[in-house]
Amino acid sequence: MDWRTELSTILRPAAGGVHLVSTGRAAQQRLQKQLYGVDDDAKVKTEFLARIDKLAGARGVILGIPSDVGAGFVRGANLGPQVIRAELLKMFPDWQARLDAAKIVDIGDVFVVPQLLHDDMLSESQKTATRQALYPGISEALPISPLSIAERALDLAFAQNPNLAPFVIGGDHSTAWPVVSALSRARKDRWAIVQPDAHTDLLEHRLGVKYCFATWSFHANELLGRDGRLVQVGTRASGRDRTHWESTLGVRQFWAADCLAKPEETMDALIAHLKSVGATSVYFSNDIDGTDEAFADATGTPEPWGLEPEWLMKLIRRLGSEVGLCGGDIMEVAPPLRQIPRGAHKTTILAARYFHALITSTLTS
Repeated sequence: MDWRTELSTILRPAAGGVHLVSTGRAAQQRLQKQLYGVDDDAKVKTEFLARIDKLAGARGVILGIPSDVGAGFVRGANLGPQVIRAELLKMFPDWQARLDAAKIVDIGDVFVVPQLLHDDMLSESQKTATRQALYPGISEALPISPLSIAERALDLAFAQNPNLAPFVIGGDHSTAWPVVSALSRARKDRWAIVQPDAHTDLLEHRLGVKYCFATWSFHANELLGRDGRLVQVGTRASGRDRTHWESTLGVRQFWAADCLAKPEETMDALIAHLKSVGATSVYFSNDIDGTDEAFADATGTPEPWGLEPEWLMKLIRRLGSEVGLCGGDIMEVAPPLRQIPRGAHKTTILAARYFHALITSTLTS
């Protein structure tokens, strides 16, 4: 199976990664037609395939991973990719034209079986049964779980163009793991990760599960070599203090209290730290709960005393201009979970703004 066929087999058109048969299906189809600028479902598939063919000449790639299987408390982030794309269309009616001009290819969504997370966690009989359901008539052992599909899709994309900047829409924060794993094989420079997040996500495993919302940062830090290139910002909900995490795992943390008390000095220190460890580019993994709950409450674990949106916007711009960005994501946006009236709308608008700023700052860095 060639790479185009495999990508088009394991992925679905943009906004189509959540399996719907009746309830919600009509709205999903309407959004897909808007995203692809067509008027029927067959043309959606044609446009989806045409965009995959543009990967070799692209500068960036967008991938939706609508999985909240790796979440820990409450769910709803599986709707993140769909609602963020819809918000981007509202903000920028010419969204596709902007992507074309910037040479960014939206290759669609990972198709999610909502009971699965990673292929390593499944029995052979389950993998066989799910492959038969997802890929009837295909003999290849294709991935079936959202994290495994995402990693394979990005490996295939990077094989065609190792300089692609990945822009990923999650999903719970476990969906950052396949991105950094694929990046670790594709990139040869000394890249780093900056992670706005209320939480550390630094457990080696959680209840015996290796890859989930609470563990992905631990494994990302292992990939980087525990050398200070994992930088966490906005931390404030942790059972351990900063000294514990920095002394045992070699991460660098800038807790939310410091960012709020001394915003300019803290941002300067963060940029200086990245330069001191020799970072030549940054993957920006943006958990929406790093932002204060007053601005972003539609998420699984909203937390008070968090980062202010304009501070984070400035951080994205400075990372792009002073260090360089190699891509990033927006994670944990869960519209059904808003805590205040219109909170879902406020959160998705902010998430779309973050995502647009990330793309703009990456391509200009």
